[in-house]
Amino acid sequence: MTGTPAGRRLLLVHAHPDDETIMTGGTIARYLAEGVDVRVLTFTLGEEGEVIGDEWAQLVADGGADQLGGFRILELSRALAALTPDGRAPLRPRFLGGAGRWRDSGMAGAPSANHPRALVRAAFDEPVGALVDVLTEFAPQVVVSYDASGTYGHPDHKLVHEVTAAAVARAREVGSGPVKVYESVTERSALESGLARAVTVPDGWRMPHDGELPSYPDADITTEIDISAYLAHKVAALAAHATQVTVAASGTEYALSNNILQPIARAEHFILTEPERHESLGAADTRESDLFAGID
Repeated sequence: MTGTPAGRRLLLVHAHPDDETIMTGGTIARYLAEGVDVRVLTFTLGEEGEVIGDEWAQLVADGGADQLGGFRILELSRALAALTPDGRAPLRPRFLGGAGRWRDSGMAGAPSANHPRALVRAAFDEPVGALVDVLTEFAPQVVVSYDASGTYGHPDHKLVHEVTAAAVARAREVGSGPVKVYESVTERSALESGLARAVTVPDGWRMPHDGELPSYPDADITTEIDISAYLAHKVAALAAHATQVTVAASGTEYALSNNILQPIARAEHFILTEPERHESLGAADTRESDLFAGID
């Protein structure tokens, strides 16, 4: 591990506001508290998100004011502030290419993918080059992104994975790439145990069908980050994304606009890419408990 926490730099790459909290909110809070230089880089403003409730429903792109993206910058700012330790300057949002450079493409098959600024329409080298610039300037030892399936198949998530892989490879060619790259995923047993603990399903919500929520077999998980001390920060950050997320009164579950209950786990899980490059995993049946494990 690097000699001091202040020498460690962590870059988390996400597609839309709220992804950072849902997938990695506890990890962000933990490493900020430990003094790591953390940056959250978001590719789009999330303009095509479905809005929960009536208060902000007319901000949507389809048939509305098309102002949701700007509002979600505010939500992201509030979420990052909630993840920041008390008394510290809030972590600020950062957007690849600047806020609004690329637009949320929407779900697979949506007409929004035809928008001229849609992320999926970008010439591939443009976001890759922009991310290489970030990797060169910030020089993170650790980068976190998505798996090849884009977590749940969202076209923007899949492209973020591809762009990250290409940018890391290009940065490494000139000696400025990260030491370790992780994919943020859900562990199957953590999902199942969290669902089993859900005593009450809020009105209008439902439990997921078997296999409906994406997860990975436990054996595939290389890294488990204990976020139990930072759950309150993560819950507050989830609540900050109020157009996209509803947190149950219990504070132990949440739902998106589909009203499918999802547990808020006490750990976040990752898969280390290229594990053969690292000795931090040790025996086959052991896991890392630190994203910076093995980094000198």
